[in-house]
Amino acid sequence: MTLPSPASTQTVRLLLRRARAELPLLLAQLRELVEIESPSHDKAACARALSLAAGWARALGGDVRLHPAGSGADSLEARFGARRGRNPLLLLGHLDTVWPPGTLAAMPYRVTRDRISGPGVLDMKAGVAMAFAALRILRAAGAPARPITLLLHGDEEIGSPGTRVLTERVARAAEAVYVLEPAQGHEGAYKTARKGVGQYRLAVRGVAAHSGVDFPAGHSAVLELAHQLTVVASFTDLQGGLTVNPGVIGGGTLANVVAAEAWAEIDVRIPRAGDAAEIERRFGALRPRDPACTLTLAGGVNRPPMERTPEIAALFARAQAHAHTLGFALGEAATGGGSDGNFTAALGIPTLDGMGAVGAGAHAAHEHILRRHLLPRTALLAAMCLA
Repeated sequence: MTLPSPASTQTVRLLLRRARAELPLLLAQLRELVEIESPSHDKAACARALSLAAGWARALGGDVRLHPAGSGADSLEARFGARRGRNPLLLLGHLDTVWPPGTLAAMPYRVTRDRISGPGVLDMKAGVAMAFAALRILRAAGAPARPITLLLHGDEEIGSPGTRVLTERVARAAEAVYVLEPAQGHEGAYKTARKGVGQYRLAVRGVAAHSGVDFPAGHSAVLELAHQLTVVASFTDLQGGLTVNPGVIGGGTLANVVAAEAWAEIDVRIPRAGDAAEIERRFGALRPRDPACTLTLAGGVNRPPMERTPEIAALFARAQAHAHTLGFALGEAATGGGSDGNFTAALGIPTLDGMGAVGAGAHAAHEHILRRHLLPRTALLAAMCLA
């Protein structure tokens, strides 16, 4: 597979100068996006954010298509440049957030000398605003750019249940994928590996009984679940990077009733594709200790891992060289979190992640981006899109 070719030092520096001119519009668009609250489960709200982005794409001459998803999340696909010739680069992101409606009242969009804060500003509306700025920079600089596809979704924060198929279809035609998720940490490392993600629900059915009058007749689902969770916890292999976390549990009705039902929701993170089959086997081998109880297991691995390949390493080396030209050091990192880049990397498409903003507090009340990184990181994204 042919990867995007490097750009000249002079051209990359020109992009940084153009980025400075784009900063006011970048910031204005970022504010517009953040102030459209778009929680994943609010389809209409996500549609408003995607519609706003679609208007920006049309203004840049993009061939825009909105993909409705019935009861699920919509997606925006915008294509720029020639439709024939070399395969496009795919800029991949999402506009849904984890924040419920009304969050802006307590957590408003705020700009200080050093930071910009607000719900979804880091994860990942700044990355989307940066992508549009990068496209404008390339056009203003007259720089030769590859065909580029921008793909934005409205359900990434809930596992991309309605958009994974579209992501994979569009990615198969791409030369490389640049994921607009936030960079790693305050140093802003690009992400060259991500763990795969699994979600399981283990439910136990026992036999209810009065705990004082007829205790021996009961078979506690709560006790059975407690036993099963000790087994599940043993699946964790810290040295191998595999973790299993029973994060939410419930069960029973009253303290004087032997519990008839109990359940747990379990998060799994795997570093290698081969781990998926093994963890599925282990969960599938669970058996009740109390034969009067029954187990029901649902779920599985829903995001394959993004493993660092030679092609991903080559993309990162190019980005690192451009960053040096732009005057900053770029590191790389692996992370336990998943993104839609997991899907594209698993197809064998070279994928570079964390190409959005630098900041901290994703999914937390102190979510923010660091202003000093916006210009060089946007110029870097533009440089990676050069022909």
